[in-house]
Amino acid sequence: MQRFIVSRGSRFSGAATIPGDKSISHRALMLGSIAEGVTTVRGFLDGADCLATLEAFRRMGVVIERDGKTALSITGVGNRGLASPAEALDLGNSGTSCRLLAGLLAGQYVEATLTGDRSLRSRPMERIAAPLRLMGATVQTTNGCAPLRIDTTRELTAIDYTLPVASAQIKSAVLLAGLGARGRTTIRSPGPSRDHTERMLAAMGVKVEVNEEERIVALDGPARLQGCAIEVPGDLSSAAFLMVGAAIGASGPVELAGVGLNPTRDGVLKVLEAMGAQVAVINLRVVDDEPVADFRVERSELRGIEIPADWVPLAIDEFPVLCVAAAAAQGRTVISGAAELRHKETDRLSAMADALGAVGIRVVETEDGLVIDGGQISGGKVNACGDHRIAMSMAVAALASSAPVEILDTENVGTSFPGFVDTMRTLGLEVEVDYPQAA
Repeated sequence: MQRFIVSRGSRFSGAATIPGDKSISHRALMLGSIAEGVTTVRGFLDGADCLATLEAFRRMGVVIERDGKTALSITGVGNRGLASPAEALDLGNSGTSCRLLAGLLAGQYVEATLTGDRSLRSRPMERIAAPLRLMGATVQTTNGCAPLRIDTTRELTAIDYTLPVASAQIKSAVLLAGLGARGRTTIRSPGPSRDHTERMLAAMGVKVEVNEEERIVALDGPARLQGCAIEVPGDLSSAAFLMVGAAIGASGPVELAGVGLNPTRDGVLKVLEAMGAQVAVINLRVVDDEPVADFRVERSELRGIEIPADWVPLAIDEFPVLCVAAAAAQGRTVISGAAELRHKETDRLSAMADALGAVGIRVVETEDGLVIDGGQISGGKVNACGDHRIAMSMAVAALASSAPVEILDTENVGTSFPGFVDTMRTLGLEVEVDYPQAA
């Protein structure tokens, strides 16, 4: 089992490059594979999750060529041009791959089984399967989880569907199924969620109607997609670790260039700014229909806040590291309306409560959130439970800790932020990586 031993160094400052956005990289592979013509991708995230998606499409007959680690050329097979894979598609730890692929493949006339590691096989999949069945897809889960079996050899029927929760993964799964369905697929959401799928579909020539006020998205199928060039920005979820690190422990400015600033994902900035973080947004621009900006973050005196419920969906993946910001802040931070965190790679509410408690922070776990009393992080041993975001968050906690933080079960960091350790070392954090059980 891999572990990190992390200590605050003599400095934490400088410029860092953020790896490509994971959500956009997944979607570029999926949509490029069923488009007509060639899709080129620059800035692709060379992490384990996205590589699992890449390999899945290769096994369904898509030619994907790589130029180095971050550039791809995808020769699309067109809508309904995928071949049924001979064996189960192993998607590793990637819930995005599994849930979005279930929707996409349901409308593609293929037979496929989707599986993954132990963590992925424990995550709920019925909320994806249910709307797909309403469209006429044959989808079987295993006790409500993966492995999933997709076996649809007929055209789907479009539906008008109201999401049970505001979830980009459920919304995207139904939209992707709608590409192969007859009629208008309409999705209604109770709250905001990421809109990368809608943006990329539009870039590939699919007419997507969006009513932001009523949170309704619709498209007509079957649809044809046209290959295009995609520039993937840096991942804001990855940048969040460096932002929080700078806010709680920088010795000088930390500068991040070319990071995506999609308005459906900017909750981390809203929370940090409300806590008093000095975050400068520089050179805001639009690249391939996605907002992109540079950031300059400096050490700040953070204060605890009550996080508004409508910010939660906009920062759902960043909450582990925002919990670290709360731990280093003055006063109490209250998080509520975040029950969705219980259905990630781990139960992230419980995992962060345990991790922060192990380093001397008082945390009360509620049904849908946490109450965190900021104080002195004291160092100690924590278990990341195989969750990449828990591992990276607790590494960041060392920047405000009076003693080293030992983090167990850190192998999965590479799923979303390859090069995390090297990046943090370059800025000045001291990170030792070893495998104590192998000794």
